Amino acid sequence: MGVYLLGIDIGTSACKVAIFEPSGKVVAQANKGYQLYYPNPGWVEQDADEWWNAICAGIREVLEQSGISSSDIAGIGIDGQSWSAIPVDKDGNALARTPIWMDTRARDICAQVREELGFERIFSVAGNDFLPSYTTPKMLWFKKYAPDIYKKTDKFMQSNSYIAYRLTGEMSMDYSQGYGIHFFKMDDCTVDETLAKDMGLSADQIPPLYECHTVIGKVTAQAAGQTGLVEGIPMVAGGLDAACGTLGAGVYLPGQTQEQGGQAGGMSICVNHALAHPKLILSPHVVPGMWLLQGGTVGGGGTLRWFKQEFGEDLSFDELTALAEPIAAGSDGVIFLPYMAGERSPIWNPDAKGVYYGLGFDKTKGHMVRATLEGVAYSLEHNLRVASEVGAQVDELIAMGGASNSLLWTQIKADVTGKTIKVPTSDTATTLGAAILAGVGVGVYEDFEQAITQTIVITREQKPNMEAHELYQKYMQTYLKLADALTPIFQM
Repeated sequence: MGVYLLGIDIGTSACKVAIFEPSGKVVAQANKGYQLYYPNPGWVEQDADEWWNAICAGIREVLEQSGISSSDIAGIGIDGQSWSAIPVDKDGNALARTPIWMDTRARDICAQVREELGFERIFSVAGNDFLPSYTTPKMLWFKKYAPDIYKKTDKFMQSNSYIAYRLTGEMSMDYSQGYGIHFFKMDDCTVDETLAKDMGLSADQIPPLYECHTVIGKVTAQAAGQTGLVEGIPMVAGGLDAACGTLGAGVYLPGQTQEQGGQAGGMSICVNHALAHPKLILSPHVVPGMWLLQGGTVGGGGTLRWFKQEFGEDLSFDELTALAEPIAAGSDGVIFLPYMAGERSPIWNPDAKGVYYGLGFDKTKGHMVRATLEGVAYSLEHNLRVASEVGAQVDELIAMGGASNSLLWTQIKADVTGKTIKVPTSDTATTLGAAILAGVGVGVYEDFEQAITQTIVITREQKPNMEAHELYQKYMQTYLKLADALTPIFQM
C-alpha cells in the first residue's frame, strides 16, 4: 500500500489540493481558482465542471511538485463547501451551474413550505430551519422555475460527491453533507421518505448515504488520464468542508470547538448527540457518533480581503493589520457589522448589509481595519452566546483558516469571546481533515484518535486579556443593538 494521502478541498474561491505524509506533514500543495457567477440579485452560482478542471490541474501540479509517484498514494479524501444543488442526469452530467451556499433565490419557496408543513415538523426531522441557503429549497426552485432541467435530473449532488463521482464513477452522499437536505433525519442519518414526498420531492433524488471515511470506489482509468493519478487508488466519501476543517484542527471529542477563519467565519462545537438550536446549524461530524453545532457567518477572512482590495491594494495583509495595532480595543467606538452578503447564523437575514458605525473626522484607516477585525469577532461571540442557550458550553477554541495566522486578529477574538484560542501547526486543516478521513478509511490509521495524535500539533496559545474582554462586552451590546435596529431598514 502507498504511504501518502491526498486531500482535496472545494472552497468557495478556489480548490486546494495537498499531499500529506501520515505524520500530517505537507509534501506539496496547490490552489486553483474558479469563478463565482451573479446572474440575478440573490443568485450566486458556480460551475461544477470548473471545479473538476481546477482539481485536475491541482493534482497534476502537486504530483509534479512532490516528485512522488501517484502509485504511492494510499487513499484520497475530499471535502467541499456546503449546500450545493448540482442537478445531474443518469450519466452523471451536470445540467446547470449550482446555486452555492451564498445563494438566496428560494426565499419565496421557503415561506410557502414553512406555511404548508410548519416549522416544527421540519425542524424535528432536520434539526435546522428551512432557509434559502440550504439544498432542499434549491431543489424545489429547480422544480418550480427550471422544470426542463428538473425533469432531466436523476440526482442532486453536493460539491464533494460530484468530484468523487468524477474520480470514481460512483454516486454517493456523505452523512455530514446530509444536513442540507431537510428530509435527512439528523438523529440517525437516514431519510424521512414521507416528509420528502410532502415537500414535493423524492428520497431517490439524493445519492446513497455513506459514513464519511467509507471507501466508495477507486480512481477510474478515465479520471487517471485527466489527473495524472494511477487507476485504482481508493477514495472515501469525504465530507463538509467545515467538518473536515474541524477534524483537521484536532476537534473530535465532545466539547472541543473549532473557530473558522477562512473566507467565511463561525464556529463548530463537537457534541455527542443531535443538539439543535433553530438559529444555528446542526450537522453530523465526519467522525462517527458525533455532531457539530455550528455558527456559520458570511463575514470571515473575506471581509479583510474586500477591505484590502478596495482601500489598501498597495499594502500587504500584515501592513494593513499593522495599522490597527495602535488603535485601542473597541476602535474608539467604530463598530462594523460584517454582513457583506446578507448574514447566516444567528440572524438569518439575506437582506442584511455590511455597516461601519461611529465614523468621524478623527477616525483613520487603522480604526476601520481594527473595526473590521472586531466585527468578525463580534459575529463569532454572537453565535457562541446563542449556542449556550441549549447548553453547549465552550472553554477554549481551536483556530483554523488563514485568519489564524494573524496574531492580532486571534488576540481580538480571544479578548471578545473571553476564550483561550489554540492554533495548530497546519494552514491546511481542511485538506488535512479530508486526508485523515482517507487514512482512517484505508487503514493508514487505526482510528480517529490515532490520526489526531499523529498529525495535530498546537503551535501557539493566546489567552484573553480580561480587561479588554470587559470593554468588549460594552461594545458587543452596541453591535447587537445596531443589528436589531437596522433590521427593518435592511429590508427596504
